[in-house]
Amino acid sequence: MAVENNSGTQDGRRVWTNMLKQAAAASLFGVSSILIMTVNKSVLTTYNFRAFQVVGLGQILAIIVILRTLKAFGMVRFPDCSWQQFYRVYPLPLFYFLNLVFGLGATLKTNLPMFTVLRRFTLILVAAGQMYMFKQYESAAVNGTLVTMIAGALVAAYRDLSFDFVGYTYVTLNNVVTAVNTLYVKKKLNGDMSNVELMYYNCLVTLVPAVAFAAGTGDLATAYQYTRWAEPGFVLNFVLSCVMGAILMYSMTLCQSLVSPLTHTVIGCIKNIVVTYVGMYVGGDY
Repeated sequence: MAVENNSGTQDGRRVWTNMLKQAAAASLFGVSSILIMTVNKSVLTTYNFRAFQVVGLGQILAIIVILRTLKAFGMVRFPDCSWQQFYRVYPLPLFYFLNLVFGLGATLKTNLPMFTVLRRFTLILVAAGQMYMFKQYESAAVNGTLVTMIAGALVAAYRDLSFDFVGYTYVTLNNVVTAVNTLYVKKKLNGDMSNVELMYYNCLVTLVPAVAFAAGTGDLATAYQYTRWAEPGFVLNFVLSCVMGAILMYSMTLCQSLVSPLTHTVIGCIKNIVVTYVGMYVGGDY
């Protein structure tokens, strides 16, 4: 009897420990998402830095440099470069790159409140993908809540006076790629890849095509011709954006390893409520 009680106590502690880990990971993901969206909006809109792909490049480079430095000091571990590692991480680099481009483009072309409202459509895509890939089905109450949120987004989009076709296209593509990326990250993390390993090789594979794409579209030239590189405020915000990109990706993969894809996406929608109010003060969206 005592053995059974002890086993029950350990199970209870294990459940509470897992719940605390999930809450901490979700909080880190939410806070870092809010901060990076605010900083990105400041760089792209307040400082009128139009080369949004260069911001993405800075975030990719920051992740690579930070993780290599931590590995050199023995603070993190992941396998050395090999063709096998590149194969294992595929196709996440493609999704990550497209998500980065469409996400930053949408941030540039739409106001923050509208951006956060339209991002809710990711929920329905993730819910459908979760059923298909992981055979996870939600209750009628959850599905009803999702439909209500989508209906609210449709009403808000219909009344948007600052409609921008290019911006809405970016957000739509961002929703699709985000959903696919979320599902595939969960699939990789359910295998034998750690979140640090996934982060590093995801960015390493993405770096070269991202540089080529930025050069081909003229974003590198636009960044080179930008006249405010000497301003401390802009440099500080640009560096913060790069560092926050690394923190966001770590918190995102950590959160995805502990919760379901739909729960992870819902957390993103909850933090968007805060971002909507931040939009009242950052970037001139009201």
